[in-house]
Amino acid sequence: MAHHPRKRFGQHFLHDQSVIAKIITAIAPQTGQHIVEIGPGLGAITLPLLERCQKLRVVEIDRDAASELSRRAGTSSGLEIIVADALRTDFCALADSGQIRVVGNLPYNISTPLLFHLLDQLQCIADMHFMLQKEVVARMAACPGGKQYGRLTVMLALRCRVEPLFDIGSGAFRPPPRVASSFVRLVPDDRHWRSVQDVTILTDLVRQAFSMRRKTLRRSLGSLLGSDDFQLAGVDAGDRPERLTAADFVRLANAVTKKGGARL
Repeated sequence: MAHHPRKRFGQHFLHDQSVIAKIITAIAPQTGQHIVEIGPGLGAITLPLLERCQKLRVVEIDRDAASELSRRAGTSSGLEIIVADALRTDFCALADSGQIRVVGNLPYNISTPLLFHLLDQLQCIADMHFMLQKEVVARMAACPGGKQYGRLTVMLALRCRVEPLFDIGSGAFRPPPRVASSFVRLVPDDRHWRSVQDVTILTDLVRQAFSMRRKTLRRSLGSLLGSDDFQLAGVDAGDRPERLTAADFVRLANAVTKKGGARL
């Protein structure tokens, strides 16, 4: 019996062969690399990846889809299927002695929390390639000053280079989603992260600033930082949070830490 996409898992199965070929070219898998695919579905990307790298691990929450994927791959393949929720998966435990490359067609309903989950495990990740809602990728790669620039943008910029690669139309999936998709590459980059003195303070400060994004920093963060603190950090207290770069947020968070490390 054919496996049908399940709405509760946000499943949209990729079937367009030209798009699949473009994705495989962008990932450029090599024999011997440790690749982990999230949400393989029925194997549209899985099987071409497996052909290139010989061994592959996948994390799939849908037991029926996992069973069908196993059947399609064949018992002699180097495919290891882990039936689990990616949001609760320890990806570093899958890295063995090296780093992993993470790929996947991420369900729209869990894409943002899953990205934050992976950010916490970047020490064992070489790079990530994802299909995501086009709107989410626009937020991920946004420049300061626009409406799309927000907490997700900053937290990613602190840890990664975000490289949007190409858009994918809804017709490439079954069933077609109501939104367009984009394919994006994330490469760990800790230039800003190395300067962070207290990760918890930074995370909370970014969250608080964008929870009141219409207010100036003087109003949203005024209980933590005085005029002199903003000036020393090189940040205009009259600005709104969407005008600040990741480096600006690091300097502000370090100023809070210097004042005694009070939690927000």
